Amino acid sequence: MIKLYWSPRSRSFTTLWLMEESGLAYERVLTDISTGAQKAPDYLKINPMGKVPALTDGDAALGEAAAICAYIGDRYPETKLAPAVTDPRRARYLQWLFFSPGCIEPAIIQIYTKIEIPTSTAAWGSATQVFDVLEAALEKGPWILGEEFSAADITIGSGLNFAVRLFKMVPSRPAFDAYLARCMARPAFQRAEKIAAG
Repeated sequence: MIKLYWSPRSRSFTTLWLMEESGLAYERVLTDISTGAQKAPDYLKINPMGKVPALTDGDAALGEAAAICAYIGDRYPETKLAPAVTDPRRARYLQWLFFSPGCIEPAIIQIYTKIEIPTSTAAWGSATQVFDVLEAALEKGPWILGEEFSAADITIGSGLNFAVRLFKMVPSRPAFDAYLARCMARPAFQRAEKIAAG
């Protein structure tokens, strides 16, 4: 049985949405970060960083939302959440799958802290560049790979949901609004949002 370790109102939303989209049977294991449950020795064996989300699947255990998305998409191809390794779209899928933790999240931190980092030094370039590039990619739509929804949309959609819709840290743009509306219309997104609210 797949077990998803999660906590309400946290980054667990990405993986809740993933699991709801997957259609796979899974058990949600509440890991209440307000009580420090994520620092318990048994939990640290699953995710040494002491963060949520984390996932176990038999003997497999991992943390990091994008990694969990990659794992589920590859381990369970019947979910159709990831292009096959032999599919040419796989390259772009991987790029966008990791764009949220690699670019969106650092850009949000840069905006929040107002830290000036030379674009030649920052792995994400600049916050402006991140959101300009994402806007251009999303204008083509309806999903990041075109017609087919994938786990990359879950990481991108979650990142934008957090940055634009929930915390308004990033100014909205028409392409972001339209994309978020499509994400929010998905029944799995709606179920995950209810679960994540606690």
